[in-house]
Formats: sequence, structure tokens, C-alpha cells
Amino acid sequence: MRVMVMVKATPSSEAGVMPSEQLLADMGRYNEELVKAGVMLAGEGLHPSSKGVRVRFSGKQRSVVDGPFTETKELVAGFWLWQVRSMEEAIEWVRRCPNPMPEDSEIEIRPVFEEEDFGEEFTPELREQERRLREQIGNRG
Repeated sequence: MRVMVMVKATPSSEAGVMPSEQLLADMGRYNEELVKAGVMLAGEGLHPSSKGVRVRFSGKQRSVVDGPFTETKELVAGFWLWQVRSMEEAIEWVRRCPNPMPEDSEIEIRPVFEEEDFGEEFTPELREQERRLREQIGNRG
């Protein structure tokens, strides 16, 4: 199963406080463990919401809202995409993670939808389209 592992923002991350050399080294070692175990598919840190935008949808209308966004506890400061056998395995990996922030922090784990989750609405034609798109993405690397 694939899971998205989200490092939630904190006041420090939203203020643009960069990680210490020690935290960068600790996270580098942790990421090496994830890669060696075949768990990590992707992972990145994100700039504060002050550098981001949101696009709001209302029917056919689109509006752009510039950051920063006020609810820090609802923001994401970084993420990993992992391939694990179970949610329990993902939890065990997160428990081993260095605290990614200088203050108390939180990491959220959510399963990624897989083809079989969509049922018969995901027709053979749509599955083939998805396969072609993933192949094109893979060929870029």
C-alpha cells in the first residue's frame, strides 16, 4: 500500500526557520534507512504558506488567494510518499523519525487511493489512460 506521510506545519516552519545542521543530518540518515528498506518513493520539504497560493473553485469560477494561511495546524510543511505493507508498518517508521521541528510537531499518515478503490466507475478505458500517463511520467526520470 502507498501512504502519504505529511509533516504538519508549526509556528517555526511557517516563520521560515530552517532546520539545524544536526536535524538535516538526522533526517538524512532517516531517509537513507527508508530508501534502503525500499519504503521511500518521494519526499520533500515545503516553503512556508506565505510563499504559496490557493485556488478556490466555485462552479466554473476560479479565484486565487495568496498566502500566508492562518491555520498553521492544518498546513503541511513537508511530505513523503511511501510504499509499505500496512498502516502499522507506516506507523512504526514514523515512530522512528526524528522530530522534524524545533518544537512539538505532528505527522499525519494517509493511504493513497489505488485503482481497486474506485470500483466499476474506473472503466478499462480510464485504467488504460491512467497506465499511459504513469508510463509517461516514469519516462521523464
